Formats: sequence, structure tokens, C-alpha cells
Amino acid sequence: QVQLVESGGGLVQPGGSLRLSCAASGSIFSVLGWYRQAPGKQREFVATITRDDRTNYADLVKGRFTISRDNARDTVALQMNSLKPEDTGAYYCYSVHQSGKGDFESWGRGTQVTVSS
Repeated sequence: QVQLVESGGGLVQPGGSLRLSCAASGSIFSVLGWYRQAPGKQREFVATITRDDRTNYADLVKGRFTISRDNARDTVALQMNSLKPEDTGAYYCYSVHQSGKGDFESWGRGTQVTVSS
């Protein structure tokens, strides 16, 4: 059974930094990543990383956020710098793994990030 457990959220001032981490277990993950959801809005893509470290970022976070993963420990991290109030939201760890019937997506329960002075 796939489990994704996030940590590292909190309150930070604009311009500050936070680092999110996610511990993944239960499968071999081809893709790990992060999505976020602001109050009253739909969940949106933030960043993903493959097992061979190919990364993809949303335009809104390029140059400010960095995603990384440790395949030996099955963890993925999101370093967030130059945070803005519009980065506020619940951040969800995301994974893709393969089984005999295809690709399957999973989500963590989320960790709250609040950017406010």
C-alpha cells in the first residue's frame, strides 16, 4: 500500500524560505512531486521529478523552488525560496508507480504553508 507523508510546512514571512519533505513507501515510484491548493481554488501542479532526476516546474515557481529526491530513502523534498503570499496553501506530495495494469497516482494528506507578514 502506497503511503506519502509530508512534513515541513508552517508560517513564514514574504521573502522567506521553507523546505518540505515527503517520505514515500509501498512501491517503486517513477515520479515524485508536489501539488498545492489555495483556499477556494483547484489543486495545481508545482513540480515533479523522475527517478533519473528529470525535473518539471510550474512557471509560477521556476527559479524560486527546487525539487530533489533520494531514491535510496524514497524521499522527495521541495526547497521554497523567495516565498510570496500567493504561495499560501496546502501542499500535497504526489507519486506515480507502475503495476501490471498501468500507472497509478497517489497523494499525501497535505501540509499547510502560510506566507504572511
